Amino acid sequence: MMISLLKEVGRGKRGARDLTYEEALRAAELIVTGSATQAQIGAFLVAERIKMESTDELRAFIDALRTKSQLYPVQGSFDCAGPYDGRTRTFVATLPTAFVLTACGLPATLHGSKNMPPKWGITLTDILEALKVPAAESSYEALIAAAERTGFLFVPTETWCPPLGKLRELRKELGLRTVFNTAEKLLRFSNPSYMAIGVFHGTVFEKITNLLIELGINNGIVVQGMEGSEDLGVDKRTRTFIIRNGVSELFIIDPEMFELLVEVPVVEWTAELQAQTTLSVLKGEAELPYLNAVLLNSAVRLWIGEKAGSIEEGIYLARHAIEQGHALKKYQEWAEALETAKLTTAP
Repeated sequence: MMISLLKEVGRGKRGARDLTYEEALRAAELIVTGSATQAQIGAFLVAERIKMESTDELRAFIDALRTKSQLYPVQGSFDCAGPYDGRTRTFVATLPTAFVLTACGLPATLHGSKNMPPKWGITLTDILEALKVPAAESSYEALIAAAERTGFLFVPTETWCPPLGKLRELRKELGLRTVFNTAEKLLRFSNPSYMAIGVFHGTVFEKITNLLIELGINNGIVVQGMEGSEDLGVDKRTRTFIIRNGVSELFIIDPEMFELLVEVPVVEWTAELQAQTTLSVLKGEAELPYLNAVLLNSAVRLWIGEKAGSIEEGIYLARHAIEQGHALKKYQEWAEALETAKLTTAP
């Protein structure tokens, strides 16, 4: 069966055709269940990469992976979906931003794994390790308990979706962006009401926006963000698609309009420096480029998540959450909950 599907996508740039949703779902199931051979999987992923995945094909792979995933629905939550291959040149604002959101009453979900090709950048998992927070190795129960206490859920994706863990070595060997680079971002572990997702190339902008709507996300934002992330920049305008009530529109976000425009220095980022900067933001001690990045991203997500009536109001709420120590307290409570769980389950 896999051979016949492979023939359809592997006929070359002119002869290949998009699979129907049903065909793509069969291919995805053969891959995630281990029924296809490693050679067949590699060939299929490369052929799809050359052809470019259709919306139906992406949705099929997302659905197949999601049926193999552990989920934890959080009513009214906001899912922030960034690149799993990490970041190399920019601050990961989405991590402190998540604690600002929870401090403002908007539950937030982040998810990730160890770094992946093609970028091999610094990931959320790397930063949490540098913060000495045992999130990646925490049990499903411990992560849920911490989420119930604080409103923040972190999902180690390859643990909650085991097929992705089994495919890691093959993906590393290929070294290419594949259908899984998009699918893993859209597993929606918390059944979110709202989403922010980043894209790198403008060519997939509308495709990802339409895919979100097909997946049932009625309110969200697709960001052509820093290094393909969901983070808006504060040194220039950012192109986004805003989804409201299932309808999308192009929306340019200009930090200058909100008095947050600032030059961002060139930095040699490490996981440790990302961790230090995250804490400095939450403590209200960060340099302006990093504070402004968190204020802007928090504000826009609070607006999308219907906790603020405007981006301006969102900035006010975010600044208050940081200055009053509420965001830092959320982070400390979350880290403490996971550390306590680790100590109580230690042999």
